Amino acid sequence: MAKFELNKTILNKDQYQKVIDTSFIQNTPPIPIENTVTVEQFFTLYDTLFYDIPVEGDINSHLYLVRKSGEYANAEIANDEIQVLLDEITSLQEENLNLNKQIIELQVTGSLSQLTLSQTI
Repeated sequence: MAKFELNKTILNKDQYQKVIDTSFIQNTPPIPIENTVTVEQFFTLYDTLFYDIPVEGDINSHLYLVRKSGEYANAEIANDEIQVLLDEITSLQEENLNLNKQIIELQVTGSLSQLTLSQTI
C-alpha cells in the first residue's frame, strides 16, 4: 500500500483574507453600459446612413423612427395639424380643377364664337 503525505496549511483570519478572494461577483448586477454615442454623433450617423435605411419595416426603418419619435413627441397633435393641412390641400386641388374646367370651357366657347363669326363673314 502506498503512503501519501498530506500537508495542511492553516491561515489566520488576516492571512486568509489576503490570500482568498471572498467577494461575491456572481450575483452582482451587471456594470451599466454608458452611452457611447452622443446626440450629435447620432445625427451625423443618421445623415450618413439616411439612404441605407429602409423606408418601411417594423424596426430599423424610417417608418419605425417616425412612429417612435411621434409617440415621444405626442404625435396626435401633429397628426391633427397635418390632417387640417391635407384637407386644405384637397380643397385647393378641387378648386384648381374647377377653375381649369372653366378655362377650357371658355376657350372652347370662345373658339366656337370665333368660328361662327368667321363663317358668317
